[in-house]
Amino acid sequence: MKKTAIILICVFTAINISAQSNHNKKINVGAELDFLPYATGGYFGAVWAGKNNWRVRVLNAGVNMPDIVTASGFTNRHVNSVAIVADRFFKQNWKGWWLGGGLVYWKSSIQTTARLQTSHFSNVLLNGSAGYNFTLYKHLYLSPWAGLSIRTAGDKNVAVDNKSYTLPVVNPEASLKIGCWF
Repeated sequence: MKKTAIILICVFTAINISAQSNHNKKINVGAELDFLPYATGGYFGAVWAGKNNWRVRVLNAGVNMPDIVTASGFTNRHVNSVAIVADRFFKQNWKGWWLGGGLVYWKSSIQTTARLQTSHFSNVLLNGSAGYNFTLYKHLYLSPWAGLSIRTAGDKNVAVDNKSYTLPVVNPEASLKIGCWF
């Protein structure tokens, strides 16, 4: 048991030293959590792989949209999201400003304020986002970010009770992520 622990410590130390000194020579991987979905009773998880100043993220999220950002007369809007996004950093070691963009799929549900029925719909969106990675400790970072997702395909006018809901063409987003990389 002691031998296994010593080997694991040596491996992780080697990975840590290698990641610090060879950022441009190998592929790094990381994971992120976003605070906003959890604040709404949802979830978020992302993994990424990158080399040099580029990375590709794959994420899955569930967000209970607050009524304040949902069209008047509607409530209980829930979005399940899957996305693939490419990001470009302007500094090495996944620090500082980044710009990103990619493809997003939303599977959603919504009700009117009468709560008689729940309607389900889906959309494909193009996303553009920007953020800044602040290093907290070695490979642990905080990343405030903002973005816009543009509806490009999917359900347009969704019948809900006796009303019609239309997802806006432009959907702004902002939040705070915490992440780590190896």
